[in-house]
Amino acid sequence: MKKIIIPVLLIALTACTSATRETVNKVPDTKPVISKTLAQPEAMSLKRVVAIARFSDETKRGNAFLVDQNADRLGKQASDILAARLTETNKFIMLERADLDKVIAEQNFAGNAVQAVGSDYLIVGSVSEFGRSSTSEVGVFSRNRIQSATATVNVRLVNTKTGQVLYSEEATGEARVEANTVGGIGERAAYDTAINDKALSAAISKLVSNIAENLLDAPWQAYLISQQGSNYLMTGGKSQGISLNDTFEVQTAGEQIKNPQTGFLITLPGSTVATVKVIGFVGEGENELSICQLVTGNIAELELQKLVVREKGKA
Repeated sequence: MKKIIIPVLLIALTACTSATRETVNKVPDTKPVISKTLAQPEAMSLKRVVAIARFSDETKRGNAFLVDQNADRLGKQASDILAARLTETNKFIMLERADLDKVIAEQNFAGNAVQAVGSDYLIVGSVSEFGRSSTSEVGVFSRNRIQSATATVNVRLVNTKTGQVLYSEEATGEARVEANTVGGIGERAAYDTAINDKALSAAISKLVSNIAENLLDAPWQAYLISQQGSNYLMTGGKSQGISLNDTFEVQTAGEQIKNPQTGFLITLPGSTVATVKVIGFVGEGENELSICQLVTGNIAELELQKLVVREKGKA
């Protein structure tokens, strides 16, 4: 009878075991990754020009055999993930910096002149902590093996016009995989290197929302770049949330004065000189322009480069 009961018991316990499962865990006290700004419908927003200047590996792993000839495999992986996440938001113009030499080489190969474009903001960051562990939970008949990896990244956002650090943050991501066995029957988990990448991706994903919030903090602003007959061409188009018949205020650029307390320049509010209405669009993608018709005021005698376009009622 005992010979029958023991196999039946083992089979029953095996049926209760769970298959190998992989999870990417969030740090409990962090805010949701998707913010209201990123989740809301497309609104008027001037796309900021952003570049990732450096993303380095500052962990002990950075001095090990895992790095390449440039000694920064993990840092480049983090930079690629962050660039991809920010590009997916469709709210920024991302410039290539890490592999700019390859872009220049390709342009030279094609015989084209390289058009250098400066960024409004630089993102500088590093992987400050990275590690993994393997633990086992052993019961009378069962064993649960857990492999986990954690990664901590630090970033700061720098205004390229002033060099001021506008924002900095640290985030930690974790990924784990578990395998259960009962009575020697169940899943076996070998060394899983994929959780290293998932932990790094989870950490960076937590930063994207807050980085985007800070980059989009400045008010929307556009410019008149040319007069075509009685109409004017304004920077920005449908991709920035502008619609036909939208009206905007044309203002003079405010005077800039130096704040003696901080040393930074302060732009004083300008005065409204005209109102324009969008009647059409030209171009496509990031180079899309709006065709505007003058509704009130007169700007014929003013220099267009000294004017800015803002939402009505906002300075």
